[in-house]
Amino acid sequence: MEARAGISKQDIREQIWDYMESQNLADFPRPVHHRIPNFKGSYLACQGIKDLDIFARTQEVKVDPDKPLEGVRLLALQSQKTLLVPTPRLRTGLFNKITPPPGASKDVLRKCATSQGVRNHSVPVGLDSRVLVDLVVVGSVAVSEKGWRIGKGEGYADLEYAMMVSMGAVSQGTPVVTIVHDCQVVDIPEALLEDHDLTVDYILTPTRVITTGCARPKPAGIIWSKISCEMMGRIPILRSLRSREKQAGKDVTLQDEHQHLPEPHSQHTAPPGTVRRPRDPPPQESGPVQAGDVPSNTVYVGNLPRDTRVSELKRALRGRGAAPLRLTWQGLQHRAFLHYQDPAAAQQAVSCLQGLHLGANTLSVALARQQTASDLVGSCAREPHPDHCPTI
Repeated sequence: MEARAGISKQDIREQIWDYMESQNLADFPRPVHHRIPNFKGSYLACQGIKDLDIFARTQEVKVDPDKPLEGVRLLALQSQKTLLVPTPRLRTGLFNKITPPPGASKDVLRKCATSQGVRNHSVPVGLDSRVLVDLVVVGSVAVSEKGWRIGKGEGYADLEYAMMVSMGAVSQGTPVVTIVHDCQVVDIPEALLEDHDLTVDYILTPTRVITTGCARPKPAGIIWSKISCEMMGRIPILRSLRSREKQAGKDVTLQDEHQHLPEPHSQHTAPPGTVRRPRDPPPQESGPVQAGDVPSNTVYVGNLPRDTRVSELKRALRGRGAAPLRLTWQGLQHRAFLHYQDPAAAQQAVSCLQGLHLGANTLSVALARQQTASDLVGSCAREPHPDHCPTI
């Protein structure tokens, strides 16, 4: 699959997800949209790791918890290697070490390799544990033969790797493997890559073992300027790592902590991270709002049930992996506005939130710019007072 001009990461994700579903290549859990997609033949693809010399030499292997990587987790356990699996969304730490019962049979090991087994047969690994990972195995939505990778858009694999660098668990020489269906090996424009993006050294598919020879440097640690305060609140281990790096004299300024002055043409919209003190009066509204005036990183959520609480909406957004940087609540109008880091994040949130229900209502979700001017009057023409703009 060749990339067309002007394509985005999200475009590539959607193409892959749609193709795998339409061609019935996808496997449980389905639909594969907004996931690292499982596929028919994933266990066969996983077997290819036995042909890599690096796997034979590996003592400690980190394997993501995604369903298509289950076969690699099983092989690691059968080979009596130390298996480390990241905690889901990094809520309770970085790693869990899988610890099968003594004398575990192959059937028991197979259960230990599943997501349920990871929960039932593991112990947490703390920051102070001496971990030296010999091999990293990650899931992907798309990958190129050059080793450039696209995940599902939440950034956890990239962040996990950066955190491992920060704690000394991996180095630039630690090989990274991904396991995908052949249709997921596509052309990815280099212009889409960012400094925090993780590249891969080997690609395993049901039919091929691809050595990428990728020379692009892997992330050299956590890029704190890309970490939001909201993310810090969700991931406790980040706070610990940030404290350590701050004590070491590193710049740990967060994304939200950079203060910017409003652009002259957007005087009614405060930039992300700006805090208006409660005593500051909100700016006056200046006439009807045109759709073009609405920031492109803002998502409109409508048709909220009459008795909905903001906490219920926040919980639903987190459940879909679409928590915004800020949320403007307009319950009396049965709507809310979600403010994201950039237009791409807003577009991804729109995709993730399609079909979302609260109570008996199916919510209306779209980019705020796509709403009519009458929908937006009194909504985005000004920055809401902090009391009316709860933070996720």
